[in-house]
Amino acid sequence: MKIEIDRTSGVPMTEQLVTAMEQWIRSREAHAGAKLPSIRQLAHDCDISRFPVIEAYDRLVSLGLIESRHGSGFYVSGRAHAALDRCGASDPRRAEEESNYILAQFNHPGETLKLGSGFIPEAWRDMEGVAQAVRHVARTDPGSLIDYATPLGNPALREHLQSRIAPLGIRAEASQILVTFGASQAIDLIVRYMLRAGDTMFVEDPGYYNLFGLLKLHGINVVGIPRTATGPDIEVLQSELKRHRPRAVFVNSVFHNPTGTVVAPSVAFRLLQLAHEYDFTIVEDDIYADFQAETTDRLAALDQLERVVYIGGLSKTLSSSLRIGFIAANRKAIKDLGDIKMLTSISGSQFAEAVALTMLERGAYRKFLERLRRRMTDALGATTRTLEENGWELFAPPAGGKFVWARVPHIDDSQQLVECAGACDVTIATGSYFRPHSEPSPWIRINAAYALDPRAHAFFAKARQLEPAGSEPGGHAAERALID
Repeated sequence: MKIEIDRTSGVPMTEQLVTAMEQWIRSREAHAGAKLPSIRQLAHDCDISRFPVIEAYDRLVSLGLIESRHGSGFYVSGRAHAALDRCGASDPRRAEEESNYILAQFNHPGETLKLGSGFIPEAWRDMEGVAQAVRHVARTDPGSLIDYATPLGNPALREHLQSRIAPLGIRAEASQILVTFGASQAIDLIVRYMLRAGDTMFVEDPGYYNLFGLLKLHGINVVGIPRTATGPDIEVLQSELKRHRPRAVFVNSVFHNPTGTVVAPSVAFRLLQLAHEYDFTIVEDDIYADFQAETTDRLAALDQLERVVYIGGLSKTLSSSLRIGFIAANRKAIKDLGDIKMLTSISGSQFAEAVALTMLERGAYRKFLERLRRRMTDALGATTRTLEENGWELFAPPAGGKFVWARVPHIDDSQQLVECAGACDVTIATGSYFRPHSEPSPWIRINAAYALDPRAHAFFAKARQLEPAGSEPGGHAAERALID
């Protein structure tokens, strides 16, 4: 195993070590039981301190890729290759692309333009409002700096979350809400609660890539249902229901990631009818709800949490660092989910919950959302105009939120766009990243908050000039010149 640390890349040393060792294990050069260098030895070989090595080894242990033997050292786990296969990471090139894209989203400002990022820019956040809330909590509630939160979450925060979903038509009591460490933990808890290895879950295609990996990690059979401009394709869904019996169907109802679309009322009603007919649960991901100014129908409101489990959160708007998510469901499900949360993480962060509660109570969050919505609406409008002026095709006019799902009409594989973007100092992900089984895609996700940058404009213009893969040099350009 040879590891070279790049001190100029901006990627933390721990991340570089984890990535390199994952790739080594994935290559099958590392057999089960192979001994790894000691912490001291690897630190010496890489000419770094021991702390990044300690953190990297600890992370690899938690991933199940290596194991620690007391008094002996670290070894490749006997379960390592099976764990990688379950995650769909048996293809080294695919895994490396995903790892690089994830790391790129966390690079420090001033490097590449993260046009495909899932975050809003730091400058768009309410940094001062969060800082004031932090100071207030540290001064008035010092116990929150060190104590565990209650298992279900801060009672006052749960009441505020209840009042936030009430205007959506979701009639839930505070006792039906569980605070989670972001929406990611909410999804993980639901998967652990509802599904077992070998079960089937329907997901949207394209959809949320982290969900796909999580389901494969748990051994769940994943079936993709095409996402249309109005929601999941009902005809395909009905056809697949005759072949499979899913335990659950995952739907991102408002400002869908990555297409920016919203589930239409007729599709929502039909989904609920099918849920009753075929006895499955709908997991409604509404993490982008706070970007919406005018309310549309939610599945949880139409169903009142009978066959719908609802996910929301504040991380996409308030702060990704505070990691505040929540689940709304029937009381039995919340009790069981709370038990799983205690078993897997004991509780959440009392400090983070107190900071979020402070911003909600003082009205700072409401004022921030008003500014953010206006800014995002302007950015979406400008982005769609720029794309259309440069000959790009939109999957659908985005209804709101952050994302535009777009393609260059004559390019069949968005990997070409990724390479073109890199030449413009822009980072995006290939569209296959958002498909359940990594199928090729011509589409890419664009975060409108970053699309006003001149580097994005240069990329949009340059991408139009690309030749289709396998075409004769100059062929498409000449053809376009004749048309123009």
